Amino acid sequence: MKQKAEIIGNVLRNEFFIKYPKDAALTLESVPQDTILNYLKKLPLDKARVIFFRLNPETIIGLVLKMEESFFVGLFRQVDTQLAARIFSRLSKDDADIRLSLLPDMTSMEIKDFLNFRPDTAGYLMETNVSTFYSDNSVEDVLRKIRKLGDRKIVVVYVVNDEGQLLGKIPIQYIAISQPSEKLHKLMESAQSINSMASREEVLEVIEKGDLLQVPVIDINNNLLGVIRNDTLMSATKQEITENLQAMFGAGREEQALSKVSYAVRKRLPWLQVNLATAFLASMVVGFFEDTIAKITILAIFLPVVAGQSGNTGSQSLAVTMRGLALKEIRISQWFRVARKEIMVGFINGVAVALTTAIIVYFWASSLGIAIVIGISMIISMVIAGFAGAVIPMALKAIGQDPATSSSIILTTVTDICGFLSFLGLATALSSALGIV
Repeated sequence: MKQKAEIIGNVLRNEFFIKYPKDAALTLESVPQDTILNYLKKLPLDKARVIFFRLNPETIIGLVLKMEESFFVGLFRQVDTQLAARIFSRLSKDDADIRLSLLPDMTSMEIKDFLNFRPDTAGYLMETNVSTFYSDNSVEDVLRKIRKLGDRKIVVVYVVNDEGQLLGKIPIQYIAISQPSEKLHKLMESAQSINSMASREEVLEVIEKGDLLQVPVIDINNNLLGVIRNDTLMSATKQEITENLQAMFGAGREEQALSKVSYAVRKRLPWLQVNLATAFLASMVVGFFEDTIAKITILAIFLPVVAGQSGNTGSQSLAVTMRGLALKEIRISQWFRVARKEIMVGFINGVAVALTTAIIVYFWASSLGIAIVIGISMIISMVIAGFAGAVIPMALKAIGQDPATSSSIILTTVTDICGFLSFLGLATALSSALGIV
């Protein structure tokens, strides 16, 4: 009878935890980490994942360092990479590298991408060991955890929702004088935050304007990533001044307005040579249709029109994609969604521009055939250009290259070749059928 009661109790407890993962996570916070791990292992992996990622970040970190590799991979294989990055950012570099090496290459690359910030951004300056709580936590929950952490630098606690989005903050003195049963949503006040990609100057402005000791750092979806403390910002600013002084003597900084001529040439000349090679490549495509141009000389007049429009389309797509990558709005694994969107935009814009172009060409050249050819060519080249503008920077990032360095050169080559090829190729193939010659 006792054994049957225990079985029923386990079933009811598991059913409750599965249906109410947030309550389950809150309950598990009060037990030793080994007990939490043993319990999670008994659950189906998808159910364990839901409860695990609702635990407090500090608890999650402790569990990640303790759990077996197979269980870790099972939990993190299908996790949102932004959420995983927020967790890994709290680990030491060595521990993070060890754990990331266990995950699939693409997942690991995307997480690393979220972990890397340029030295002049808020994300680079932030500390990730920030204490977070839910709005329905009590003051007692906060005090218990703070005592356990023993961190005397905590002056503010931050309140987030189930997705980790910042809701507000509570000064520690409010916690100290409130009733233990008081819920945090009653004490919470709005928090001035800053995006992780904001510049150092913007961070300084926010801290000075609000007279803040620290400022929370969020991503584009308002997820709390960390905090920047005033003393950290001051130290980083002093370091930047020192680096600028060193850069005046050419000590390891990128080219500036007053850099040495030799340094500027060394940085620029290789890419100019690459650009020259790609220009000759585009010229070769035109050379393939030398006979067609000789017969229909007016085609040469319209070549810059096709190439220019496809180039502009590609540049627009490239700019949007580069911005998305820089602000971490998009991930490499989302390349198909981004490319599909740019293809549709390229097609719709291509049809609109093609109609206008065809009408102008018809009255200019007095040839319906050439108007049809350039219209079709415009649609094809703009669709390809939109696709290329989206895919090229993401492909370069996937192979570990800086998209900002070479995307534009590759894109220019692709758009020129596709523009010339579509226009001259169609003119050659349809010249007889459309009566162009």
